[in-house]
Amino acid sequence: MCGMCGVASFEQTPDRELLLDMMRRLVHRGPDGCGFFRDDRVALGHTRLAIVDTAGGAQPMSNADGSRWVSFNGEIFNYVELAEELRGLGHTFRTSSDTEVIVHAWEEWGEDCFRRFNGQWAVALWDRRARRLVLSRDRVGVRPLYYARTPSGLLFASEVKALFADPRLPRAFDPAGLDETLTYWSTVAPRTVFQGIEQLPPGHYAVYDESGFRTVPYWRIEFPDRQQPLPDLRETTEALRDKLVEAARLRFLRSDVPVGAYLSGGLDSSITTAVVARYTRAPLHTFSLRFSSDEFDEGGYQKIMSAALGTQHHDIVVGPRDIADVFPEVVRHAETPLLRAAPAPLYLLSKLVRESGYKVVVTGEGADEVFAGYDIFREARVRRFWAADPGSAKRHRAAELLYPWMVRSPGQAPAFARSFFGRNLDATDPALSHRPRWDATAVLKRMLSPQLQAAIGGTDPADPAGLAGALPDGSERWDPLGRAQWLEMTTLLSGYILASQGDRMLMANSVEGRFPFLDADVLEFAATLPARYKLFGLDEKHLLKRAFADLVPEEIRRRPKQPYRAPDAASFFAAGTPDWFDEVTSARAVTDAGVFQPEQVAGLVAKCRRTGGEQMSNTDSMRLMAVISTQLTHQQFISGDGGAAASALPELQVAVDMTRIDSAYDNHHGGNA
Repeated sequence: MCGMCGVASFEQTPDRELLLDMMRRLVHRGPDGCGFFRDDRVALGHTRLAIVDTAGGAQPMSNADGSRWVSFNGEIFNYVELAEELRGLGHTFRTSSDTEVIVHAWEEWGEDCFRRFNGQWAVALWDRRARRLVLSRDRVGVRPLYYARTPSGLLFASEVKALFADPRLPRAFDPAGLDETLTYWSTVAPRTVFQGIEQLPPGHYAVYDESGFRTVPYWRIEFPDRQQPLPDLRETTEALRDKLVEAARLRFLRSDVPVGAYLSGGLDSSITTAVVARYTRAPLHTFSLRFSSDEFDEGGYQKIMSAALGTQHHDIVVGPRDIADVFPEVVRHAETPLLRAAPAPLYLLSKLVRESGYKVVVTGEGADEVFAGYDIFREARVRRFWAADPGSAKRHRAAELLYPWMVRSPGQAPAFARSFFGRNLDATDPALSHRPRWDATAVLKRMLSPQLQAAIGGTDPADPAGLAGALPDGSERWDPLGRAQWLEMTTLLSGYILASQGDRMLMANSVEGRFPFLDADVLEFAATLPARYKLFGLDEKHLLKRAFADLVPEEIRRRPKQPYRAPDAASFFAAGTPDWFDEVTSARAVTDAGVFQPEQVAGLVAKCRRTGGEQMSNTDSMRLMAVISTQLTHQQFISGDGGAAASALPELQVAVDMTRIDSAYDNHHGGNA
């Protein structure tokens, strides 16, 4: 894992000092070393977190004759197999790194190489012969890649704060980006919340040359027809187990530094941890997040699994004030408004990992999206059953089965369940699954300033003509669960789970996350499964439970699904509000940001103070989270400069400046320059 950045222009030589400033803002992603390459058209920067080939894998890296250069953030887990294939085709390697495999794969297969990679990556590759810069991002967006098109060229980087090293970029919110965030919980690529800054969509590569800039999809997820015959259950279960075992093994064994594991106490992390314990000889250290409140804590299940596997276990207990104290730093790393406080405890957990001497962890992220584990999929099943006969006197009672883990579950309030889940029961709606969530979140937009509401206009991202209308051709033949999974992967997975809760909170403390459930082979195999193998009635992740029944204790395998949650708005009142809170919610600060109406913010804050944040409705809690995180985003990135307090660069391992007359080379990694 690393930080990567660059400047490209066909009009002027890239600014060396700008590149170095961009690199300084990414040192948290790569504190082990840095390097750069520059010629008269492109400059590539890199800050390294050394994990694979720690001695020889410094970047940027070139091919033998220096005609192609790459800066890369991520891991290609099948690099050993690819290198063997490429050697058979005549390629010679100087290192044992996955980075060099990217260079040779590009030489051999061009853009087709991305389909061959099994990993998580953001790649910038400069082909000097073709005078073409290529950017690429992994299939589901595990690794971030942002860019800004300017009058003179292109800037790109792992994080927005690096792009803001260029003072010529505008500092303003994008109204449409805020609109998406206040509907989907995140923007949908290529949009971001900042004007003039875009992100490369997952599963795409981009080309920048003298003809301009263009993006091209190289992969998209496909789901089977709902009428497909059911495959043999036993064979399918065995195939799933084989693929997931291999995915977890690769992520533990293909590292030259120790790898730990997150253990939440749920099914997904229990499976990945159990696989490592059974199928590798790696010493197993597990890391868990606990909460001071019983409502959120899963410590009992974590202890069961750790004891069953005999792991060396580490945990951290997080209380509301801990969340409040680190939240500004969390937003600085997330670089976007957050509608939940959930990233904050994960920031503290990754800090524990780093302080324990680890910089790689395997996690269970992705299983809920890939194997239909979220309650939103069960909810959609109930609502579709209800929609088939809305007048039934019994069908609406099924809504009471949802969310059994909640303190105030729908089952305890049947009238509310009928009211909330019974809205918009249009069986022909391709977004039937997500409509309640989007509608509930969009209520936040009533607080927006008149100016911003005017800028957004009458469009609504949750409208059927919006994201739901962008479903791929042929998706009308998918089972409704497939359409729901597509929507979840397109919005929450890449934009929030893998970004705000994943990459950003891990890399804030220089820790790499690895995700076996998002392995390319696992992902594509799971997509072919019939819906009933994933969601059997209301039993989520049905096939996954069958496949690993012998490795996971029954009390974990059979426990009700409890998604990861953290105290939200109450965190900022439980032990008195932190100093920064009053500053960012003041009438002056709210007016300056121009996003929300100051009087509405003042009323909301006063209401929260009166109750101490307790017994707040979900809507009020989400309103407050939206306000404070948006205000912090404005304070740090629009009024201020969230990357200005960057660290000094670590050891310079590669320095190739081909614009200089003396062609100064400073290469400490064995000839890659």
